[in-house]
Amino acid sequence: MGVEVYRPVCPPPEVSGCENMSKKNEKQTEASNDMNTNLLVGYVRKSNAGGALKVSINTSAFGDCATYVTSDGQAYVPLVISLNALSKVLNGERAVTTLSQLQD
Repeated sequence: MGVEVYRPVCPPPEVSGCENMSKKNEKQTEASNDMNTNLLVGYVRKSNAGGALKVSINTSAFGDCATYVTSDGQAYVPLVISLNALSKVLNGERAVTTLSQLQD
């Protein structure tokens, strides 16, 4: 006779409240993640001197990005970088992280 043990996927230990996460919330999160995809646009790394971030953007991917226009007529491309991954790059734990655009 086997016993099924439920272990939720938890955020890092410094974030409290995971112990109350339900299976329903986990399934909803997985479903919403399947609907949202990311378009890889480029990479972010720390400069060799360590005083700056170097951003490399693939021009073909950038051309495929969605844009929005502000009230003053300027067009922008909204991009995202994971704060967790970026902090690892800044701390030297990772060499590079991705620059992406969220797709609906």
